[in-house]
Amino acid sequence: MTTTNAVTDTPALFQPMTIRGVTLRNRVVVSPMCQYSCEARDGRATDWHLVHLGGFAKGGVGLVIVEATGVAAVGRISPEDVGLWEDAQTEPLARAVRFMHSQGALAGIQLAHAGRKASTAAPWKGHGLVVLPADGGWQPVSPTATPFSPEYAVPHRLTTAEVAAIPDAFAASARLANQAGFDVVEIHGAHGYLHHSFLSPISNDRDDSYGGDFAGRTRLLLETVEAIRGVWPAEKPLFVRLSSTDWIEDGWDGDDTVSLARELGAHGVDVVDCSSGGVAPQQQVKPGPGYQVPFASRVRHEAGTASMAVGLITTASQANAVIADGHADLVALGRELLRDPHFVLRASRELGGPSFAPPQYLRA
Repeated sequence: MTTTNAVTDTPALFQPMTIRGVTLRNRVVVSPMCQYSCEARDGRATDWHLVHLGGFAKGGVGLVIVEATGVAAVGRISPEDVGLWEDAQTEPLARAVRFMHSQGALAGIQLAHAGRKASTAAPWKGHGLVVLPADGGWQPVSPTATPFSPEYAVPHRLTTAEVAAIPDAFAASARLANQAGFDVVEIHGAHGYLHHSFLSPISNDRDDSYGGDFAGRTRLLLETVEAIRGVWPAEKPLFVRLSSTDWIEDGWDGDDTVSLARELGAHGVDVVDCSSGGVAPQQQVKPGPGYQVPFASRVRHEAGTASMAVGLITTASQANAVIADGHADLVALGRELLRDPHFVLRASRELGGPSFAPPQYLRA
């Protein structure tokens, strides 16, 4: 892995960063955010995605990561989610990639499998509302047959052979992502979705080779990393998003995250995206400004792996301090960019950084 950082008088948030063979123009990343907007329920991105993603690119960010994208139809969170398991889904995404590139941003995609939290409706239709098979839904799959909560569907317990086939599905989607022109792939290993549900002892009580101790519970993710690295170009970065803690006693925690981050780095992962929670309803989260930054700092300093901080980072000075103080290499913004897609343009002006504005907007 090659990761280099420029040292200049430019505010830290707006210094470029080179990872392997690609360079981000600054350290601001669009966190993947589901849009539930595939109108035909076929996993194909629409004009909404083009405008949504393209708006961030022209707003000056360094990297835009597409929403959790199903590697299989049953891996989507909702029937309206983006998917990338067949050729026909590639061109609508490639169209968005071309526009993002034209605006100077790199394009990333988060490959995901929702596991036992799949086949639910868009959140504005009812949080956790199950979509039944008669309405276009499906039975979700999981390490066990235990649902996420009583409101969720009972999942199919994956057999050992079925688990062993999952990395190949991720690799197939990574091939299509490369064909679409993406610069970065991120594996979704957080928020109670399939990979996280294998990592956490809260949701994984298997007694086969994919359960039990730390090595067993992390096996699927490491195999997925190896499968993707086998097809993903060596010059392109690979990220992994982790829930750094379950916020539950005796669950996955920060020490586990540091240990796994070391292994991920050794297996060819370039950046660990440090989020948290989502594996079970009994979690006790106490959110506040930058509450997940310490997780990213531990990964960077204790595991020696580049990290990305995310979660209630909302101001220019706050985001800049995360980078300047050495807590993380990148900052991912979600809701703040929904509120202000031009956050980078405003923040750079506020902090005295370079202009990332497209020429059409310079008059403003």
